[in-house]
Amino acid sequence: MENFITVVEMTFSESAQKERADQQKKYLKNQFEFYGLTSPVRKSLQKQILEDYAMLSKEESYKIIKIFWQKPQRELQYFALELARKQIKNQESSDIELYEWLLLNKSWWDTVDFIASELVGKYFLKFPKKRNPMMEKWLLSGNIWLQRSAIIFQLKYREKTDVVFLAKTIHQLIESKEFFIKKAIGWSLRQYAKQNPNWTLKFVNQTNILSGLSRREALKNISRTYS
Repeated sequence: MENFITVVEMTFSESAQKERADQQKKYLKNQFEFYGLTSPVRKSLQKQILEDYAMLSKEESYKIIKIFWQKPQRELQYFALELARKQIKNQESSDIELYEWLLLNKSWWDTVDFIASELVGKYFLKFPKKRNPMMEKWLLSGNIWLQRSAIIFQLKYREKTDVVFLAKTIHQLIESKEFFIKKAIGWSLRQYAKQNPNWTLKFVNQTNILSGLSRREALKNISRTYS
């Protein structure tokens, strides 16, 4: 396991670009350090490493995820998320504890949105009885990243979207002043509009206290013929 971590850090360091790293750091409000890898380069490096360490166990992967999460370079957190995604087929009921920990640490939209839509979303399809109590906890937490995750975890559900639950979640957070919450509300509605534009338009028109930002985001891709 230690060798894997060393290989990842050395491989990323060898392809580091300081100028790009400075730009990436600035883009994320100077909260994280970067190697300066472009997404295609990072993914190519990751792919080769994962092929070389194909027998990495779930237990080892989860330990590495937590180690990478505490490293300064953001690309290591992105790699950690890829390790988590590779273990989706092995998800267990207790995995939501790791996902929650990831959401609460080094939190920003770039990792939160992946965790919510790729990990948490698939988890609740596999463990549906966990959804309501966990989502209620997150909605009442006062933490904007847990709340944002409660709104967007269904982003990739398409026709499986529970619109009753989506509407309830939005109404619970509709008076939030947080940009990332208002944006998430609009995003979730815009995404579902791809499946059912009529429902989305009706919801937006009947929800008078929906923020302007949420409304604009929700209706962004709906044809004017529905207006």
